[in-house]
Amino acid sequence: MSDPVLYSRDDAVATVTLNRDDTRNSLSDEVIAALLDAMAMAEADKSVSCVILTGAGKAFSSGGNLRDIGAMTAEKAMSPLDIEAWYKTGIQRIPLLMEQLTVPVIAAVNGPAIGAGNDLATMCDMRIASTKARFAESFLKVGIIPGDGGAWFLPRIVGYARAAEMLYTSEAINAEKALDWGLVSQVVEPDDLMDAARALAAKVVSNPPFALRKGKEIMLAAQRMGLEDSLAKAATTQGVLQQMEDHQEAVNAILEKRKPSFTGR
Repeated sequence: MSDPVLYSRDDAVATVTLNRDDTRNSLSDEVIAALLDAMAMAEADKSVSCVILTGAGKAFSSGGNLRDIGAMTAEKAMSPLDIEAWYKTGIQRIPLLMEQLTVPVIAAVNGPAIGAGNDLATMCDMRIASTKARFAESFLKVGIIPGDGGAWFLPRIVGYARAAEMLYTSEAINAEKALDWGLVSQVVEPDDLMDAARALAAKVVSNPPFALRKGKEIMLAAQRMGLEDSLAKAATTQGVLQQMEDHQEAVNAILEKRKPSFTGR
């Protein structure tokens, strides 16, 4: 059987592809483990400055595997504590890792992003959608709630009222509504999706690599800090960045009207 998640590199851009088209890229245990490994690999490789996350086939991800979820109680007789442990040691490892990444991540949403698939997209920094994409926070339809952090991520992106509408109705929204609501920043034709994602990634990786990762780090930290703490962290970070060779190279390149050459130092 093919790898559950594919990983490829093109200079400073890594592409991570959920590769279970037969299950519409549902987040099975094997996919979760492989996704965690791929994202950790990108994070550890300091020559990677951007990741594109997408799905093989017609879906981005259908979320949790309903057969596996249903079998927890119907066949395996798992207790509430067993199920709690399953979430904590399984799918909840994805949001915890995604929030620790300093490398920027673009979700190229090629098709339906349903339930945990929708939540996976919200864990990325930027989202581009194909016109065939649709998004659904559809947990209540099967009598459960977002167990993977969707209740934390989604309202921070689209606002509480719209996140509540998505969760409480379980109805899917199309790519155009997702654009209107700020869930995605671009909608393109299906054949143009990966080109659009790569074009955005190219803009991202044109910046000094160490400063880029520090930029993401401070953006994430600012979501959980008061203004004073955020300013203090920014001042400390600037003190480091302005000592680096890449900072001076960036300044000189602008003044000399040439393309900069960054080394990560």
